[in-house]
Amino acid sequence: MISTGELKKGITIELEGTLYQILDWQHIKMGRGSAQVRLKLRDIRGGHTIERTFQAGEKFPRARLDRRAVQFLYSDGDLYYFMDAESFEQTMLSHEQLGNAINYLKEGISLDILTYKDEPISVELPNSVALEVVETGPGFKGDTATAGNKPAKLETGITIQVPLFVNNGDIVRVDTRTGEYLERAS
Repeated sequence: MISTGELKKGITIELEGTLYQILDWQHIKMGRGSAQVRLKLRDIRGGHTIERTFQAGEKFPRARLDRRAVQFLYSDGDLYYFMDAESFEQTMLSHEQLGNAINYLKEGISLDILTYKDEPISVELPNSVALEVVETGPGFKGDTATAGNKPAKLETGITIQVPLFVNNGDIVRVDTRTGEYLERAS
């Protein structure tokens, strides 16, 4: 069991028989009322997001997730295929199960797959990935209207803000937790 004081982003809990991943939480103290915790939860199997409010001190059953090292192979429409690093067994996950992780998946990347009672649920990405810039505008010296940043489309299709010196074909390191540019990789 996990109490509301031990909650943090990324933890998986079980509510009413459904697995939820905590996306965000807020501790709210009203004037005379008791403290409450507002949770933003993502249904791991269904993919939809809900918000729920609980009394402070309430306890939740923590879902026991197992993780295995896998390698991303390829995507075929709405399905994404992964290969177990030890047994070479292939597992597939849908677009809904992966959520925002698809923005950082490129062939050959190593990551962890999360399973609940031998059912593949989702993946856990490394903290940062290196992706190639496929499309970005030129950076003009002295152009500070955008605070020294410009949009860049990466090889996986995601668009992020990068510094002006980044060009097409550059490899950049992106934080998978926030989606922000970290550095230029060489």
